[in-house]
Amino acid sequence: MLKAGIYVDAENIRMCGGYGMRYDVLAELAGVGNSTLLRANSYLAEDRERTKDDPEYRQKLYRYHGVIRQCGFKVIKKYVKHFVDDEGILTTKANADMDLAIDALLQARNLDRIILLTGDGDFIRLVLALQNMGCRVEVIGFNHVSNELKEAADNFLSGFLIPGLLPITNKNGQNRQRGIPINYNPDRGFGFMRYYRLAPEGLLPQSVFFHCSKAPDVNDPLFLDSSNIFEFNIVKNPDNSSRTEAWDIQSIDV
Repeated sequence: MLKAGIYVDAENIRMCGGYGMRYDVLAELAGVGNSTLLRANSYLAEDRERTKDDPEYRQKLYRYHGVIRQCGFKVIKKYVKHFVDDEGILTTKANADMDLAIDALLQARNLDRIILLTGDGDFIRLVLALQNMGCRVEVIGFNHVSNELKEAADNFLSGFLIPGLLPITNKNGQNRQRGIPINYNPDRGFGFMRYYRLAPEGLLPQSVFFHCSKAPDVNDPLFLDSSNIFEFNIVKNPDNSSRTEAWDIQSIDV
């Protein structure tokens, strides 16, 4: 059984498309297959001046922290600092990179698998150091993920593709999914959408046939790039022997 740890660069995730991420799904992901979740840390910013003077901000922030703790995560706060430069411009800073890196390095001695949620290329050296300690390092990010960070990780997966991590609004019983195009044939206008299902054995890849006619608002060349993410419904086509297909395909701008 692999001992897993999760480290969430929460401010980076929030600002890069992961706002509203479900921590319970993240914990479930780390505990499936042959893994057991041993450590789970989330590094968040708090503006102490606003906490003191703004009751609404304080209530929302602490409620959010409480939800994260209920999902089994330890909340590590980095307090916002305010600076005024020589031109009198006020800037704020709350960088938890150092805290996350030190905790991960110290705790990695008891871990086999580390899931790092960030898109920040500053963590490349941390990834390499953890790998040199014998840990498998998996990176999950949303928008603006460093290409070098993706290459350094043992595995990278877009958080948009993890079922339920960012919930999709399903209407009228639709089976809405997110996936990437594979094996697209531009001459014939069809290919497959690869998506994932979270099962007790782990995150399992699935595939479903699609035709470009079911994506009227999508430019055909987008299907040639497997880094592009799409939302779609999975339906049984009554005109094609009830074969399962992806319909109502829409591009996600990430």
